[in-house]
Amino acid sequence: EKYLIKSGYIHIFLLRGSFAVRNKIDILRTKIPYFSDLVYQQWLFCLHLQLYSKKELSMKTLQSEYINVNGSLLDLSQPRVMGILNVTPDSFYAGSRTQTEVEIARRVKQIVSEGAAIIDIGAYSSRSNADNVSAREEMERLRMGLKILFEIQPDAVVSVDTFRADVARMCVEEYGVAIINDIAAGEMDANMFHTVAALNVPYIMMHMQGTPQSMQQHPHYDNLLKEVFLYFARKVQQLRDLGVKDIILDPGFGFGKTMEHNYELLSHLEEFRIFELPLLVGVSRKSMIYRLLDITPQEALNGTTVLDTICLLKGC
Repeated sequence: EKYLIKSGYIHIFLLRGSFAVRNKIDILRTKIPYFSDLVYQQWLFCLHLQLYSKKELSMKTLQSEYINVNGSLLDLSQPRVMGILNVTPDSFYAGSRTQTEVEIARRVKQIVSEGAAIIDIGAYSSRSNADNVSAREEMERLRMGLKILFEIQPDAVVSVDTFRADVARMCVEEYGVAIINDIAAGEMDANMFHTVAALNVPYIMMHMQGTPQSMQQHPHYDNLLKEVFLYFARKVQQLRDLGVKDIILDPGFGFGKTMEHNYELLSHLEEFRIFELPLLVGVSRKSMIYRLLDITPQEALNGTTVLDTICLLKGC
């Protein structure tokens, strides 16, 4: 709670449960020609029955979930905070940018002191219309940031925010980064899934329509929830087939979605429990907050805290 109040840029892991509806995923992930909106609504109805008709399903009865981070188990049965370390010059929120050794060290110490369980480092700005950065430049930025990070906090659980398999491999093999956080879910690098499987590390995959350069031009969905759920169902199966054990889902707020899409996802966030996987939610200071309130990202901390609270409540 202290971290939620003080921090300006955070992500939150939500609570998950185990429900006897895993077989419904098979319906989603297979390409059935007659998979109509009616079938989808019937599937959602089954989910709602599982979630809401059984009073014994409470926070106390939910399964504990763990991911393997460098040989240790990280318990995600309770909400965890991920602190964001941007080693970029052009992140959408100027206050999160860290480029010098002093700025990086200060941010790492802030994240640790405020209680984050994971530090997520990124060197490629994924804001809408951001300039493309070469893999070489991304690696150089990450090497500097990771060196400082581990000097200050050697035992930190670190995730790397990258869609490039070679960058991910470098971070894991050279610095012992524990988690790969991919905004493209393998769509921007065909080698990513195989690399994750070979490295045997937890994998965060996000839903995004398009690329960072095109995602906000004309986002459109015929049925937002169905398309996002089908996307994740297919991806999860591909990863399972390759032997990937620890998978975390990120709905991708603000990535290829209008403001209406974002709030529709938020209103149905609890339905992601169907996957029985940890959920990562990142809404910090995003446009779905500051554009709705007609303010700037710098003024969006209170709105961030409100949405974080809603997400936590939906994780019960």
